[in-house]
Amino acid sequence: MKTLQGRWVRSVLLSAAVALVSTAAHGAVNEESAAIGVLPEEEFVDDTATRAPSTPGLMWSLDPQWRSGPALRIPKAMLAQTSEPPAPASTKTPPALLPEFGARKSYAIPAMEILGFDFLVNRANKLFTNSGDYDVSVGSIRQNLRSSWANDNDPFSVNQFAHPYQGSMYHGFARSAGLSYWESAAYTFAGSAAWEIAGETTRPSRNDQVASGIAGSFLGEALFRMSSLVLEHGDGVPRHWREIIAAAISPSTGFNRLAYGERFDPIFSSRGAAYYSRLQVGLSSATHNVQGTSTADKRTELLVDYSMEYGLPGKPGYEYTRPFDYFHFQATASTANVFENIQTRGMLLGKTYDEGHNFRGIWGLFGSYDYISPQTYRISSTALSLGTKAQRWLSQSIAVQATALVGAGYAAVGTIRGTGVSDYHYGVAPQALLGFRAIFGEKAALDVTAREYYVSQVGGSTGGHDNIARADVSFTVRVHKQHSIAVKYLWNRRDATFSFLGNGTQERATVGIFYSYVGHDRFGAVDWR
Repeated sequence: MKTLQGRWVRSVLLSAAVALVSTAAHGAVNEESAAIGVLPEEEFVDDTATRAPSTPGLMWSLDPQWRSGPALRIPKAMLAQTSEPPAPASTKTPPALLPEFGARKSYAIPAMEILGFDFLVNRANKLFTNSGDYDVSVGSIRQNLRSSWANDNDPFSVNQFAHPYQGSMYHGFARSAGLSYWESAAYTFAGSAAWEIAGETTRPSRNDQVASGIAGSFLGEALFRMSSLVLEHGDGVPRHWREIIAAAISPSTGFNRLAYGERFDPIFSSRGAAYYSRLQVGLSSATHNVQGTSTADKRTELLVDYSMEYGLPGKPGYEYTRPFDYFHFQATASTANVFENIQTRGMLLGKTYDEGHNFRGIWGLFGSYDYISPQTYRISSTALSLGTKAQRWLSQSIAVQATALVGAGYAAVGTIRGTGVSDYHYGVAPQALLGFRAIFGEKAALDVTAREYYVSQVGGSTGGHDNIARADVSFTVRVHKQHSIAVKYLWNRRDATFSFLGNGTQERATVGIFYSYVGHDRFGAVDWR
Protein backbone atom coordinates (compact mmCIF):
# COMPACT_ATOMS: atom_id res chain seq x y z
CA MET A 1 0.00 0.00 0.00
CA LYS A 2 1.51 3.24 -1.11
CA THR A 3 -0.44 6.01 0.51
CA LEU A 4 -2.29 6.99 3.66
CA GLN A 5 -6.07 7.36 3.63
CA GLY A 6 -5.63 10.90 4.93
CA ARG A 7 -3.58 12.10 1.96
CA TRP A 8 -6.28 14.54 0.78
CA VAL A 9 -6.09 16.37 4.11
CA ARG A 10 -2.37 16.83 3.73
CA SER A 11 -2.85 18.14 0.20
CA VAL A 12 -4.87 21.03 1.60
CA LEU A 13 -2.42 21.76 4.42
CA LEU A 14 0.62 21.49 2.18
CA SER A 15 -0.61 24.19 -0.19
CA ALA A 16 0.61 26.83 2.23
CA ALA A 17 4.03 25.18 2.44
CA VAL A 18 4.54 25.58 -1.28
CA ALA A 19 5.56 29.13 -0.46
CA LEU A 20 9.06 27.82 0.22
CA VAL A 21 9.41 26.76 -3.40
CA SER A 22 7.31 29.35 -5.20
CA THR A 23 9.01 32.26 -3.43
CA ALA A 24 12.13 31.34 -5.41
CA ALA A 25 10.00 31.23 -8.55
CA HIS A 26 8.70 34.69 -7.78
CA GLY A 27 12.20 36.08 -7.74
CA ALA A 28 13.02 34.37 -11.02
CA VAL A 29 10.03 35.58 -13.03
CA ASN A 30 9.08 38.89 -11.48
CA GLU A 31 11.43 41.79 -12.00
CA GLU A 32 10.00 43.79 -9.12
CA SER A 33 11.02 42.95 -5.57
CA ALA A 34 8.44 41.91 -2.98
CA ALA A 35 7.71 43.92 0.10
CA ILE A 36 5.67 43.47 3.22
CA GLY A 37 3.49 46.34 4.27
CA VAL A 38 0.47 47.12 6.36
CA LEU A 39 -2.17 49.18 4.64
CA PRO A 40 -5.29 50.65 6.21
CA GLU A 41 -8.63 49.15 5.16
CA GLU A 42 -9.53 52.29 3.24
CA GLU A 43 -6.70 51.64 0.79
CA PHE A 44 -8.78 48.83 -0.69
CA VAL A 45 -11.09 50.11 -3.38
CA ASP A 46 -14.38 48.30 -3.92
CA ASP A 47 -15.90 49.92 -6.95
CA THR A 48 -18.48 47.23 -7.73
CA ALA A 49 -21.30 49.73 -7.86
CA THR A 50 -19.50 52.30 -10.01
CA ARG A 51 -17.62 50.13 -12.49
CA ALA A 52 -18.84 50.12 -16.06
CA PRO A 53 -20.31 46.79 -17.20
CA SER A 54 -17.97 44.43 -18.97
CA THR A 55 -18.08 44.11 -22.72
CA PRO A 56 -17.94 40.80 -24.61
CA GLY A 57 -14.46 39.31 -24.38
CA LEU A 58 -13.43 41.43 -21.40
CA MET A 59 -13.32 40.21 -17.80
CA TRP A 60 -13.48 43.14 -15.41
CA SER A 61 -12.16 42.76 -11.90
CA LEU A 62 -14.79 43.73 -9.37
CA ASP A 63 -12.47 43.49 -6.42
CA PRO A 64 -10.44 46.04 -4.42
CA GLN A 65 -6.90 46.66 -5.65
CA TRP A 66 -3.63 47.72 -4.09
CA ARG A 67 -2.04 51.03 -5.05
CA SER A 68 1.57 49.97 -5.35
CA GLY A 69 3.55 47.22 -7.05
CA PRO A 70 3.68 43.44 -6.50
CA ALA A 71 4.11 42.69 -2.83
CA LEU A 72 2.90 40.58 0.04
CA ARG A 73 0.63 42.98 1.93
CA ILE A 74 -1.51 42.56 5.02
CA PRO A 75 -4.84 44.41 5.31
CA LYS A 76 -5.13 46.61 8.36
CA ALA A 77 -8.37 44.90 9.39
CA MET A 78 -6.38 41.70 10.01
CA LEU A 79 -4.06 43.43 12.50
CA ALA A 80 -5.85 44.41 15.70
CA GLN A 81 -2.96 46.47 17.03
CA THR A 82 -2.91 48.98 14.17
CA SER A 83 -4.68 52.28 14.75
CA GLU A 84 -3.55 54.63 11.98
CA PRO A 85 -6.17 57.07 10.68
CA PRO A 86 -7.85 56.24 7.37
CA ALA A 87 -6.19 57.38 4.17
CA PRO A 88 -7.77 60.24 2.23
CA ALA A 89 -10.41 59.21 -0.27
CA SER A 90 -8.38 60.82 -3.06
CA THR A 91 -5.77 58.02 -2.84
CA LYS A 92 -8.15 55.42 -4.24
CA THR A 93 -7.21 53.80 -7.54
CA PRO A 94 -9.51 54.95 -10.37
CA PRO A 95 -11.68 52.05 -11.60
CA ALA A 96 -10.55 52.58 -15.20
CA LEU A 97 -6.95 51.72 -14.21
CA LEU A 98 -7.77 48.37 -12.61
CA PRO A 99 -6.27 45.51 -14.68
CA GLU A 100 -8.25 42.64 -16.13
CA PHE A 101 -7.89 39.06 -14.95
CA GLY A 102 -4.94 37.49 -16.77
CA ALA A 103 -3.38 40.81 -17.78
CA ARG A 104 -0.15 39.77 -16.02
CA LYS A 105 -0.44 36.00 -16.31
CA SER A 106 2.56 33.76 -15.82
CA TYR A 107 3.44 30.41 -17.34
CA ALA A 108 6.54 29.89 -15.22
CA ILE A 109 5.06 30.44 -11.76
CA PRO A 110 2.41 27.66 -11.85
CA ALA A 111 4.88 25.24 -13.46
CA MET A 112 7.31 25.69 -10.56
CA GLU A 113 4.48 25.65 -8.02
CA ILE A 114 3.19 22.31 -9.34
CA LEU A 115 6.66 20.76 -9.22
CA GLY A 116 7.19 22.16 -5.73
CA PHE A 117 3.82 20.89 -4.58
CA ASP A 118 4.61 17.39 -5.90
CA PHE A 119 7.94 17.44 -4.07
CA LEU A 120 6.28 18.38 -0.78
CA VAL A 121 3.56 15.72 -1.17
CA ASN A 122 6.29 13.14 -1.85
CA ARG A 123 8.22 14.16 1.27
CA ALA A 124 5.09 14.19 3.44
CA ASN A 125 4.05 10.72 2.26
CA LYS A 126 7.55 9.44 2.95
CA LEU A 127 7.47 10.95 6.44
CA PHE A 128 4.07 9.55 7.39
CA THR A 129 4.31 6.13 5.72
CA ASN A 130 8.05 5.43 5.72
CA SER A 131 7.41 3.58 2.46
CA GLY A 132 10.09 2.93 -0.12
CA ASP A 133 7.58 3.90 -2.80
CA TYR A 134 8.65 7.52 -2.29
CA ASP A 135 12.43 6.99 -2.51
CA VAL A 136 12.55 8.65 -5.91
CA SER A 137 15.90 8.74 -7.70
CA VAL A 138 17.24 9.37 -11.18
CA GLY A 139 17.18 5.63 -11.68
CA SER A 140 13.51 5.27 -10.70
CA ILE A 141 12.56 8.14 -13.00
CA ARG A 142 14.39 6.50 -15.92
CA GLN A 143 12.66 3.20 -15.18
CA ASN A 144 9.21 4.82 -15.07
CA LEU A 145 9.86 6.60 -18.34
CA ARG A 146 10.49 3.20 -19.96
CA SER A 147 7.67 1.35 -18.18
CA SER A 148 4.21 0.70 -19.60
CA TRP A 149 1.26 2.25 -17.76
CA ALA A 150 -1.02 0.04 -15.65
CA ASN A 151 -3.77 0.25 -13.00
CA ASP A 152 -2.51 0.50 -9.43
CA ASN A 153 -4.13 -0.93 -6.30
CA ASP A 154 -4.12 2.03 -3.91
CA PRO A 155 -7.12 2.38 -1.57
CA PHE A 156 -10.29 3.62 -3.30
CA SER A 157 -10.43 6.93 -1.44
CA VAL A 158 -6.82 7.68 -2.40
CA ASN A 159 -7.23 6.96 -6.08
CA GLN A 160 -10.74 8.34 -6.55
CA PHE A 161 -10.79 11.34 -4.20
CA ALA A 162 -7.26 12.29 -3.15
CA HIS A 163 -5.92 12.16 -6.71
CA PRO A 164 -8.70 14.33 -8.21
CA TYR A 165 -8.22 16.80 -5.36
CA GLN A 166 -4.47 16.84 -5.99
CA GLY A 167 -5.22 17.54 -9.66
CA SER A 168 -7.56 20.37 -8.64
CA MET A 169 -4.62 21.99 -6.84
CA TYR A 170 -2.58 21.89 -10.06
CA HIS A 171 -5.50 23.44 -11.93
CA GLY A 172 -5.93 26.17 -9.31
CA PHE A 173 -2.26 27.15 -9.42
CA ALA A 174 -2.46 27.70 -13.18
CA ARG A 175 -5.92 29.27 -13.21
CA SER A 176 -5.19 31.81 -10.48
CA ALA A 177 -1.96 32.75 -12.29
CA GLY A 178 -4.15 34.11 -15.10
CA LEU A 179 -4.16 31.15 -17.50
CA SER A 180 -7.25 30.08 -19.44
CA TYR A 181 -9.20 26.90 -18.71
CA TRP A 182 -7.58 24.90 -21.51
CA GLU A 183 -4.08 26.12 -20.62
CA SER A 184 -4.71 25.17 -17.00
CA ALA A 185 -6.09 21.78 -18.03
CA ALA A 186 -2.82 21.13 -19.90
CA TYR A 187 -0.84 22.05 -16.76
CA THR A 188 -3.03 19.69 -14.72
CA PHE A 189 -2.49 16.82 -17.12
CA ALA A 190 1.27 17.46 -17.23
CA GLY A 191 1.46 17.82 -13.43
CA SER A 192 -0.26 14.48 -12.98
CA ALA A 193 2.12 12.80 -15.44
CA ALA A 194 5.09 14.33 -13.60
CA TRP A 195 3.82 12.82 -10.34
CA GLU A 196 3.32 9.38 -11.90
CA ILE A 197 6.86 9.38 -13.27
CA ALA A 198 8.83 11.28 -10.62
CA GLY A 199 6.57 11.35 -7.54
CA GLU A 200 6.69 7.62 -6.80
CA THR A 201 8.97 4.71 -7.62
CA THR A 202 6.11 2.43 -8.71
CA ARG A 203 4.97 2.06 -12.30
CA PRO A 204 2.87 4.93 -13.68
CA SER A 205 -0.86 4.21 -13.45
CA ARG A 206 -3.38 5.22 -16.10
CA ASN A 207 -6.24 5.32 -13.58
CA ASP A 208 -4.36 7.98 -11.59
CA GLN A 209 -3.71 9.96 -14.78
CA VAL A 210 -7.44 10.03 -15.52
CA ALA A 211 -8.33 10.93 -11.92
CA SER A 212 -5.67 13.61 -11.39
CA GLY A 213 -5.08 14.84 -14.91
CA ILE A 214 -8.70 15.00 -16.17
CA ALA A 215 -11.07 14.81 -13.19
CA GLY A 216 -8.71 17.21 -11.41
CA SER A 217 -9.45 19.90 -14.00
CA PHE A 218 -13.22 19.35 -13.80
CA LEU A 219 -13.15 19.61 -10.00
CA GLY A 220 -10.53 22.37 -9.97
CA GLU A 221 -12.45 24.64 -12.34
CA ALA A 222 -15.63 24.40 -10.26
CA LEU A 223 -13.67 25.23 -7.09
CA PHE A 224 -11.88 28.11 -8.83
CA ARG A 225 -15.17 29.57 -10.10
CA MET A 226 -16.82 29.35 -6.68
CA SER A 227 -13.77 30.88 -5.03
CA SER A 228 -13.80 33.77 -7.53
CA LEU A 229 -17.53 34.28 -6.98
CA VAL A 230 -16.94 34.75 -3.24
CA LEU A 231 -14.31 37.41 -4.00
CA GLU A 232 -16.44 39.11 -6.64
CA HIS A 233 -19.67 39.41 -4.63
CA GLY A 234 -18.95 40.82 -1.22
CA ASP A 235 -22.55 40.88 0.05
CA GLY A 236 -21.37 42.96 2.97
CA VAL A 237 -18.68 40.48 4.06
CA PRO A 238 -15.34 42.17 4.92
CA ARG A 239 -12.60 41.63 2.38
CA HIS A 240 -10.28 39.63 4.61
CA TRP A 241 -13.08 37.15 5.40
CA ARG A 242 -13.84 36.80 1.70
CA GLU A 243 -10.16 36.05 1.06
CA ILE A 244 -10.17 33.38 3.79
CA ILE A 245 -13.36 31.73 2.50
CA ALA A 246 -12.10 31.81 -1.09
CA ALA A 247 -8.78 30.23 -0.03
CA ALA A 248 -10.65 27.48 1.85
CA ILE A 249 -12.59 26.66 -1.34
CA SER A 250 -9.53 26.77 -3.63
CA PRO A 251 -6.29 26.74 -1.57
CA SER A 252 -3.99 27.17 -4.57
CA THR A 253 -5.96 30.27 -5.62
CA GLY A 254 -5.66 31.69 -2.12
CA PHE A 255 -1.95 30.97 -2.04
CA ASN A 256 -1.25 32.84 -5.28
CA ARG A 257 -3.28 35.84 -4.15
CA LEU A 258 -1.34 35.96 -0.88
CA ALA A 259 2.12 35.28 -2.30
CA TYR A 260 2.04 37.53 -5.36
CA GLY A 261 -0.02 40.48 -4.21
CA GLU A 262 -1.23 42.82 -6.92
CA ARG A 263 0.00 40.67 -9.80
CA PHE A 264 -2.74 38.07 -9.30
CA ASP A 265 -5.24 40.29 -7.47
CA PRO A 266 -7.67 40.81 -10.40
CA ILE A 267 -10.66 38.50 -10.08
CA PHE A 268 -12.06 36.20 -12.73
CA SER A 269 -15.41 37.71 -13.64
CA SER A 270 -18.62 35.70 -13.54
CA ARG A 271 -20.07 38.12 -16.13
CA GLY A 272 -23.26 38.27 -14.10
CA ALA A 273 -23.99 34.53 -14.21
CA ALA A 274 -27.32 33.48 -12.70
CA TYR A 275 -26.65 30.97 -9.93
CA TYR A 276 -28.51 29.08 -7.22
CA SER A 277 -26.93 27.68 -4.06
CA ARG A 278 -28.31 25.58 -1.23
CA LEU A 279 -26.89 24.43 2.12
CA GLN A 280 -28.63 21.62 4.00
CA VAL A 281 -28.02 20.06 7.41
CA GLY A 282 -30.10 17.15 8.70
CA LEU A 283 -30.54 13.54 9.74
CA SER A 284 -31.15 10.63 7.41
CA SER A 285 -32.16 7.09 8.32
CA ALA A 286 -32.27 3.87 6.29
CA THR A 287 -35.68 2.44 5.41
CA HIS A 288 -34.26 -0.44 3.37
CA ASN A 289 -30.76 -1.93 3.38
CA VAL A 290 -29.23 -4.89 1.52
CA GLN A 291 -25.54 -4.92 2.43
CA GLY A 292 -24.32 -7.73 0.23
CA THR A 293 -20.60 -8.22 0.91
CA SER A 294 -20.26 -4.89 2.72
CA THR A 295 -19.73 -4.79 6.48
CA ALA A 296 -20.77 -1.14 6.79
CA ASP A 297 -24.14 -0.47 8.39
CA LYS A 298 -25.01 2.80 10.13
CA ARG A 299 -28.73 3.23 9.81
CA THR A 300 -28.77 6.89 10.88
CA GLU A 301 -26.30 9.53 9.79
CA LEU A 302 -25.87 13.28 10.05
CA LEU A 303 -25.47 14.88 6.62
CA VAL A 304 -24.21 18.29 5.51
CA ASP A 305 -24.94 18.98 1.85
CA TYR A 306 -23.92 21.94 -0.33
CA SER A 307 -24.88 22.41 -3.97
CA MET A 308 -24.58 25.18 -6.55
CA GLU A 309 -25.73 25.69 -10.12
CA TYR A 310 -23.82 28.44 -11.90
CA GLY A 311 -24.73 30.00 -15.25
CA LEU A 312 -28.38 28.93 -15.32
CA PRO A 313 -29.88 29.45 -18.81
CA GLY A 314 -32.10 32.42 -19.60
CA LYS A 315 -30.10 35.29 -18.10
CA PRO A 316 -30.34 38.18 -20.62
CA GLY A 317 -26.94 39.04 -22.10
CA TYR A 318 -25.10 36.07 -20.54
CA GLU A 319 -23.03 34.08 -23.04
CA TYR A 320 -21.47 30.63 -22.82
CA THR A 321 -18.12 31.33 -24.44
CA ARG A 322 -15.83 29.81 -21.78
CA PRO A 323 -15.65 26.25 -20.41
CA PHE A 324 -17.73 25.91 -17.24
CA ASP A 325 -19.78 29.05 -17.90
CA TYR A 326 -22.44 26.59 -16.79
CA PHE A 327 -21.63 24.04 -14.09
CA HIS A 328 -23.26 22.10 -11.28
CA PHE A 329 -21.43 21.20 -8.06
CA GLN A 330 -22.57 19.13 -5.08
CA ALA A 331 -20.80 17.70 -2.03
CA THR A 332 -22.33 15.82 0.89
CA ALA A 333 -20.41 15.07 4.09
CA SER A 334 -21.60 12.19 6.28
CA THR A 335 -20.87 11.02 9.82
CA ALA A 336 -21.08 7.45 8.50
CA ASN A 337 -18.67 7.64 5.58
CA VAL A 338 -16.96 11.08 5.51
CA PHE A 339 -18.18 11.91 1.98
CA GLU A 340 -21.44 10.46 0.70
CA ASN A 341 -20.90 12.15 -2.64
CA ILE A 342 -18.86 14.75 -4.53
CA GLN A 343 -20.14 15.59 -8.00
CA THR A 344 -19.37 18.25 -10.55
CA ARG A 345 -20.30 18.65 -14.20
CA GLY A 346 -19.61 21.60 -16.47
CA MET A 347 -20.30 22.51 -20.08
CA LEU A 348 -17.01 22.57 -21.98
CA LEU A 349 -18.45 23.66 -25.33
CA GLY A 350 -22.02 24.61 -26.10
CA LYS A 351 -24.70 26.96 -27.34
CA THR A 352 -27.99 28.47 -26.25
CA TYR A 353 -31.40 27.75 -27.77
CA ASP A 354 -34.95 28.95 -27.21
CA GLU A 355 -38.53 28.28 -28.24
CA GLY A 356 -41.07 31.04 -27.93
CA HIS A 357 -41.21 33.51 -25.06
CA ASN A 358 -41.20 31.09 -22.12
CA PHE A 359 -38.45 28.58 -22.95
CA ARG A 360 -34.65 28.90 -22.79
CA GLY A 361 -31.88 26.30 -22.75
CA ILE A 362 -28.27 25.35 -23.42
CA TRP A 363 -26.76 22.22 -24.94
CA GLY A 364 -23.26 20.95 -25.60
CA LEU A 365 -20.37 18.79 -24.43
CA PHE A 366 -20.06 18.30 -20.67
CA GLY A 367 -17.20 17.05 -18.52
CA SER A 368 -18.04 15.39 -15.21
CA TYR A 369 -16.44 13.94 -12.10
CA ASP A 370 -18.60 11.85 -9.72
CA TYR A 371 -17.70 10.24 -6.41
CA ILE A 372 -20.62 8.38 -4.78
CA SER A 373 -20.36 6.29 -1.63
CA PRO A 374 -23.70 5.41 0.06
CA GLN A 375 -22.30 3.03 2.74
CA THR A 376 -22.78 -0.21 0.78
CA TYR A 377 -20.95 0.37 -2.51
CA ARG A 378 -18.83 3.15 -3.97
CA ILE A 379 -18.34 4.40 -7.51
CA SER A 380 -16.25 7.12 -9.09
CA SER A 381 -16.44 8.20 -12.72
CA THR A 382 -14.70 10.71 -14.98
CA ALA A 383 -16.74 11.20 -18.15
CA LEU A 384 -17.62 13.22 -21.23
CA SER A 385 -21.30 13.56 -22.14
CA LEU A 386 -23.61 15.32 -24.52
CA GLY A 387 -26.33 17.12 -22.63
CA THR A 388 -28.72 19.97 -22.10
CA LYS A 389 -30.10 22.22 -19.36
CA ALA A 390 -33.36 24.11 -19.95
CA GLN A 391 -36.12 26.07 -18.22
CA ARG A 392 -39.74 26.70 -19.14
CA TRP A 393 -42.23 29.03 -17.48
CA LEU A 394 -45.60 27.30 -17.09
CA SER A 395 -47.31 30.32 -15.55
CA GLN A 396 -46.43 33.67 -14.06
CA SER A 397 -44.91 32.05 -10.97
CA ILE A 398 -44.37 28.33 -11.78
CA ALA A 399 -41.28 27.19 -13.69
CA VAL A 400 -39.72 23.82 -14.49
CA GLN A 401 -36.06 23.08 -15.17
CA ALA A 402 -34.73 19.90 -16.77
CA THR A 403 -31.28 18.35 -17.23
CA ALA A 404 -30.34 15.42 -19.48
CA LEU A 405 -26.87 13.93 -20.07
CA VAL A 406 -25.70 10.80 -21.85
CA GLY A 407 -22.08 9.80 -22.34
CA ALA A 408 -19.25 7.50 -21.30
CA GLY A 409 -16.33 7.61 -18.91
CA TYR A 410 -13.76 5.62 -17.00
CA ALA A 411 -15.10 4.40 -13.65
CA ALA A 412 -14.09 2.49 -10.55
CA VAL A 413 -16.65 0.55 -8.52
CA GLY A 414 -16.51 -1.72 -5.49
CA THR A 415 -17.76 -2.65 -2.05
CA ILE A 416 -17.31 -0.52 1.05
CA ARG A 417 -15.45 -2.37 3.81
CA GLY A 418 -15.38 -5.58 1.85
CA THR A 419 -12.52 -8.08 1.82
CA GLY A 420 -9.83 -5.41 1.48
CA VAL A 421 -9.00 -1.79 0.67
CA SER A 422 -8.49 -2.72 -2.98
CA ASP A 423 -11.89 -4.43 -3.33
CA TYR A 424 -12.83 -2.55 -6.49
CA HIS A 425 -12.23 -2.63 -10.22
CA TYR A 426 -12.12 -0.33 -13.26
CA GLY A 427 -13.94 -0.26 -16.57
CA VAL A 428 -15.30 1.92 -19.35
CA ALA A 429 -18.71 3.14 -18.17
CA PRO A 430 -21.60 4.34 -20.34
CA GLN A 431 -23.79 6.56 -18.17
CA ALA A 432 -26.83 8.82 -18.15
CA LEU A 433 -28.44 11.46 -15.94
CA LEU A 434 -31.93 12.97 -15.84
CA GLY A 435 -32.82 15.87 -13.55
CA PHE A 436 -36.03 17.81 -12.95
CA ARG A 437 -36.95 20.75 -10.73
CA ALA A 438 -40.43 22.25 -10.35
CA ILE A 439 -40.37 25.73 -8.79
CA PHE A 440 -43.51 27.12 -7.20
CA GLY A 441 -42.74 30.82 -6.96
CA GLU A 442 -40.98 31.77 -3.74
CA LYS A 443 -42.78 29.07 -1.74
CA ALA A 444 -41.47 25.61 -2.62
CA ALA A 445 -39.45 23.44 -5.00
CA LEU A 446 -39.51 19.76 -5.97
CA ASP A 447 -36.22 18.20 -7.13
CA VAL A 448 -35.87 14.78 -8.77
CA THR A 449 -32.56 13.34 -10.07
CA ALA A 450 -31.86 9.88 -11.51
CA ARG A 451 -28.55 8.55 -12.78
CA GLU A 452 -27.22 5.22 -14.02
CA TYR A 453 -23.74 3.80 -14.66
CA TYR A 454 -22.87 0.58 -16.49
CA VAL A 455 -19.28 -0.28 -15.54
CA SER A 456 -18.14 -2.77 -18.17
CA GLN A 457 -15.12 -5.05 -18.26
CA VAL A 458 -13.68 -3.03 -21.17
CA GLY A 459 -10.45 -1.40 -20.01
CA GLY A 460 -10.69 -3.17 -16.66
CA SER A 461 -8.83 -5.91 -14.85
CA THR A 462 -11.68 -8.31 -13.96
CA GLY A 463 -14.13 -10.36 -15.98
CA GLY A 464 -17.42 -8.83 -14.93
CA HIS A 465 -19.61 -5.77 -14.93
CA ASP A 466 -21.72 -3.60 -12.61
CA ASN A 467 -24.94 -1.71 -13.06
CA ILE A 468 -25.36 1.25 -10.67
CA ALA A 469 -28.62 3.16 -10.26
CA ARG A 470 -29.24 6.15 -7.98
CA ALA A 471 -32.29 8.37 -7.53
CA ASP A 472 -33.16 11.13 -5.09
CA VAL A 473 -36.33 13.14 -4.54
CA SER A 474 -36.53 16.19 -2.30
CA PHE A 475 -39.27 18.69 -1.50
CA THR A 476 -38.26 22.04 -0.02
CA VAL A 477 -40.66 24.54 1.59
CA ARG A 478 -39.60 28.07 2.45
CA VAL A 479 -40.38 28.97 6.08
CA HIS A 480 -38.95 32.48 6.41
CA LYS A 481 -36.81 34.42 3.97
CA GLN A 482 -33.90 32.09 3.08
CA HIS A 483 -34.72 29.50 5.75
CA SER A 484 -36.48 26.34 4.61
CA ILE A 485 -37.31 22.78 5.57
CA ALA A 486 -36.67 19.89 3.18
CA VAL A 487 -37.62 16.20 3.10
CA LYS A 488 -35.41 13.94 0.97
CA TYR A 489 -35.69 10.33 -0.21
CA LEU A 490 -32.50 8.69 -1.58
CA TRP A 491 -32.30 5.26 -3.26
CA ASN A 492 -29.17 3.42 -4.41
CA ARG A 493 -28.73 -0.01 -6.02
CA ARG A 494 -25.78 -1.97 -7.35
CA ASP A 495 -26.09 -5.20 -9.38
CA ALA A 496 -22.75 -6.92 -9.92
CA THR A 497 -22.11 -9.88 -12.24
CA PHE A 498 -18.79 -11.74 -12.22
CA SER A 499 -17.98 -15.19 -13.59
CA PHE A 500 -15.96 -16.21 -10.52
CA LEU A 501 -18.29 -14.68 -7.88
CA GLY A 502 -21.73 -14.97 -9.39
CA ASN A 503 -24.35 -12.26 -9.09
CA GLY A 504 -24.63 -9.84 -6.19
CA THR A 505 -26.92 -7.01 -5.16
CA GLN A 506 -26.47 -4.10 -2.78
CA GLU A 507 -29.34 -1.73 -2.13
CA ARG A 508 -30.01 1.12 0.28
CA ALA A 509 -32.89 3.58 0.68
CA THR A 510 -33.00 6.46 3.19
CA VAL A 511 -35.38 9.23 4.24
CA GLY A 512 -34.13 12.43 5.84
CA ILE A 513 -35.33 15.79 7.07
CA PHE A 514 -33.13 18.86 6.64
CA TYR A 515 -32.85 22.50 7.52
CA SER A 516 -32.07 24.29 4.24
CA TYR A 517 -30.56 27.71 3.67
CA VAL A 518 -31.53 28.51 0.10
CA GLY A 519 -31.06 31.31 -2.38
CA HIS A 520 -33.65 34.08 -2.37
CA ASP A 521 -33.96 33.94 -6.15
CA ARG A 522 -37.01 31.70 -6.66
CA PHE A 523 -35.12 28.47 -5.98
CA GLY A 524 -33.00 29.05 -9.08
CA ALA A 525 -35.69 30.14 -11.52
CA VAL A 526 -34.37 32.68 -14.06
CA ASP A 527 -36.90 35.30 -15.16
CA TRP A 528 -36.09 36.79 -18.58
CA ARG A 529 -39.67 37.85 -19.41
